Amino acid sequence: MKVFFALVIVALMIGVVISLVRGIVAFLQSTKEDLNRAPGETGPTRSQEMQNRMMFNRIKFQALAVFACVILLAIAH
Repeated sequence: MKVFFALVIVALMIGVVISLVRGIVAFLQSTKEDLNRAPGETGPTRSQEMQNRMMFNRIKFQALAVFACVILLAIAH
């Protein structure tokens, strides 16, 4: 059971890193889109929406990883 939760934690950590990298890439694209944007356009761009989704995904993965760590510590005692 401990090995299972350790593998779950590693998988969630990988998810955090992937979401972080995708969010950074979306941020860089967003900056480029902002420079090329017409002056009258309002609202978020696709890259900004992607950046928001990736930040939310990263927070979810981190919360699940913390929860898995708590369960692992509870099992260990």
